[in-house]
Amino acid sequence: MPRRHLHVSAADGCALRTALRELRAGPDMPGEFPAAVLAEAEAVSAAVTAADSKAAAASVTAAASADGVASEAASSQAASSQAVRTVSAPVVVPGPGAAAGPRHDREDATDLPPYTLDPPGSMDLDQAMHLARVPGGGYRVHYAIADVAAFVTPGRAIDAEAHRRVTTLYFPDARVPLHPPVLSEGAASLLPGQDRPALLWRLDLDGDGTVTAVDVRRALVRSRARLDYAGAQAAIDAGAAEEPVALLREIGTLREALEVARGGISLNVPEQEITERPHPGSPGVSDYVLSYRVPLPADGWNAQISLMTGMAGAELMLRSGTGILRTLPSAPDGSVARLRRVAHALGIAWPDGTPYAAVVRGLDPHRTAHAAFLQECTTLLRGAGYTVFRDGRIPEHTVHAAVAAAYTHCTAPLRRLVDRYAGELCVAAAADRPAPEWVTAALDVLPGRMAQGAARAAHVEHECLDLAEAAVELFDGYVVDLKEGAAGMVGTVHLDDPAVVGRIEAEPGGPRLPLGRRLRVRLTAADPGTAKVLFAPA
Repeated sequence: MPRRHLHVSAADGCALRTALRELRAGPDMPGEFPAAVLAEAEAVSAAVTAADSKAAAASVTAAASADGVASEAASSQAASSQAVRTVSAPVVVPGPGAAAGPRHDREDATDLPPYTLDPPGSMDLDQAMHLARVPGGGYRVHYAIADVAAFVTPGRAIDAEAHRRVTTLYFPDARVPLHPPVLSEGAASLLPGQDRPALLWRLDLDGDGTVTAVDVRRALVRSRARLDYAGAQAAIDAGAAEEPVALLREIGTLREALEVARGGISLNVPEQEITERPHPGSPGVSDYVLSYRVPLPADGWNAQISLMTGMAGAELMLRSGTGILRTLPSAPDGSVARLRRVAHALGIAWPDGTPYAAVVRGLDPHRTAHAAFLQECTTLLRGAGYTVFRDGRIPEHTVHAAVAAAYTHCTAPLRRLVDRYAGELCVAAAADRPAPEWVTAALDVLPGRMAQGAARAAHVEHECLDLAEAAVELFDGYVVDLKEGAAGMVGTVHLDDPAVVGRIEAEPGGPRLPLGRRLRVRLTAADPGTAKVLFAPA
């Protein structure tokens, strides 16, 4: 997912949106889905949905004849402990243009009442969760992940296109999806009230939030509600949330404490929002305002559930001897030293001997200087990559430094290619059987594919930020960093208001940039239709 989040609320006809559309139409962008991909997606969506509906109906009939139909009003704990029926049925996808051959057996977990938690308006819903207390202490987390492999046949059109796209690309005003919307926002998405194939994780936690048992298997699930962060936060804060939602704070807080104890760090990077507004005194002329939206606590609690699942998946892979990990080496001394200079320039205290993670945890993203520093901290994530291992040959480096544990990407298969493969590896490892051949055959190429996709996503992120900042009227700021080897003539400037951090170059022959000092700057590339932004001392 993007390191720097951008959202635009400007009008459709504005210059900024026009420039963003042109960026999406560039030669390196994926563009529209080919007709063959769309046709296959339509066929397989219809076939899998119909087959799963028949399987669910057969399961309900069998369960009713044996025990009677369970009440929808069963307690949360009862749902958590009895949700998975033993009746299952194979899903078969027939017909030309669809993914041919037998589909996966899966258990019917539609009695479980999970919910999704995403930004408002999201339709590509990868995850749904159900949280419950366990008698005697502890918790049970059910975490359903969209089963994209139920719709994608290796080597067919959808699969090939996904390998070309690699990730969903995020623009301030739109998304360029990894999979066709009929899948990513339809048949494969965990939309409320719809039976959907999923990889259903069950994680048992003790009273401290430590994972004590893990299982993951194929299931049919039915989400009961689509929540957004603000709504969930408000309900939790008011004491009005039902227990499966209220427990998000309890479990999330415990997991955050465990993260601190193991030395991990989560960056609560604010989203930058671009808003168009009328220019005072100039009818028909617009200005653009760039501001920060600070993540809510619910954002962090939700992220902890995903991180916990990724850590559990990594442990399954390591025990099985085959897998693909998301790894990140410790930050080099030079990168940390640069952040120290930025912190000093922004007036952020960093006492000698204090670890970087402790400094970050003490930041308040509501404060502009702290928000700017959090943006700069994302530079420490640039060394992240994917590490493949197989046949029991465990690599020397298995840890993601920011997580402070072994970790894998397995919770966002609608939006990230590698997660489909990681999910299959986890299901196989949990069942103590070999991974499918199509998964192991692709392992060696996945790190390169993901690197290409990450480079494209980083390019999009950088260009969108430049476009956004070029659309904003600028004021006072201060230099937070100087480029090495540039004799103090090139650096980074942070503006007080609006929320902009950008490149600044001194005039040739002019004075050096004053590190840590305030100055007035002017925008030397102010056209929002171009993708480069540059400041200079005023």
